[in-house]
This record gives sequence, structure tokens and C-alpha cells, in this order.
Amino acid sequence: MNNARIVRQMLRVHRYGALCTLSKKFNGHPFGSITPYLVDHDGSLLILISTLAEHTRNILHDPRVSLVTHSQDNPDIQSQGRITVVGEAQPVPDKLQTGKRYLRYFPEAQNLFAMGDFSFYRIVPQTLRFIGGFGKIHWVAADSYLLPPYPLTEQEGGVITHMNADHRDALRRYCQHFHQCTALVVEMLGIDCDGFDLRADGKILRFNLPEMTQDAHQARHALIAMAQEAQ
Repeated sequence: MNNARIVRQMLRVHRYGALCTLSKKFNGHPFGSITPYLVDHDGSLLILISTLAEHTRNILHDPRVSLVTHSQDNPDIQSQGRITVVGEAQPVPDKLQTGKRYLRYFPEAQNLFAMGDFSFYRIVPQTLRFIGGFGKIHWVAADSYLLPPYPLTEQEGGVITHMNADHRDALRRYCQHFHQCTALVVEMLGIDCDGFDLRADGKILRFNLPEMTQDAHQARHALIAMAQEAQ
């Protein structure tokens, strides 16, 4: 597996990071804040932020940003994987369409989403710094990381509806087999070319797919194969 896909999969597992902007108030001094994010189908990062927030004022003044996220599986943080995304934050024009997917992952943001001063911004990577552990350090170029449009982006809703309506038992088996997690209430939140996400008894679980999945047909075969493995 190439580094670009490893980086996308790792970013998709995580739900928040440290956002660094260039301070308007303090003459470009780096300013850090914590923000939730969602990786879109193409690999760019979506954030929902308020016009009143200091980081939003900074972005409007200078769109250059970075965001760092890291694994927290071990207290020895230096041994854990981490990624720094270096890019630009751009306003997202279609708040309602973007919100449909974002709120599946962050339903607690519904009240913020409804406020007029909260908007979506898309962090478009220019390069990424990937540290997978000791001696595993790479720069990953945006042109190898970002993905062109693929059919599953538009077909995602149909796949989710079908799996949640007809295959809850399979979703539970995925949790048990791949995450050793016994879950009663499960639902699929999203699916992309790299994998899919389930909410299992309130916790979001990520399932990586072994091969890139470009459309609903390929997704169906991948999900059936996983269900058979989990039997």
C-alpha cells in the first residue's frame, strides 16, 4: 500500500486535530486551536467553524493553515503515528449539502450548524507530513494524495440506506470480527473509496477496505466479502 493511501486511511480514522492558523491579531504568529474535522471523499478536510472564532478571523486574513492529528493508542506518543496536513482553508459554498454528511458523523454539532455564523471550510492539502513511527517519515505530495471524482461519492447515500435497512446483522458481525466489539445499536455513517464508518453503541468505528472501491458495485462485493469473513 502506498503512503498516500496510508495517510488518507489514518486521517479518516481520526475525528479532531490541532488547527494552526496565522494570527491576524499578532502579526502572523502561529495560533493553535482544536477542531473536529471530517475527511471528504477526495481526501480534503471539512471543518465547521464560527465567524467569531479567532482561527476563522485568521483564515479570512490568510488562508494558509496546517492541521496535525495523531494516534492515541499508546502513552509513548513519540512512537505513535501522526500526520500534519499543510494547505489552504477555503469557504464551502453549499452548507446544506455538506451538512448532510458532516452531521451524520457529528450529530452533536446540529445546534452549531443551525446558527448563521457557523460555516464550512475545506482544507485543501498542498503537502502532508507522515510519521508512522520510528524511522517511518515521509512527505506525501497532494497530487498523489487527493483523489479525482469517483461514482461512489454520489452513490454513498444509497449504499448507506441499503445497509442500514437490510443488513444490520452484517454490520454487527463486522464490529465483532474486525474490532472485537459486541454492539447492539449499529448504523453505517459513510463509505468512501478507502473504507467505511459505523456508529456502534455510540462509538464510531472505522473499517478499511483492502482495495480501492470506486463505485457501489465494487462496494457491494467488498462488503459481501467482509460479511463472509466475519461469519
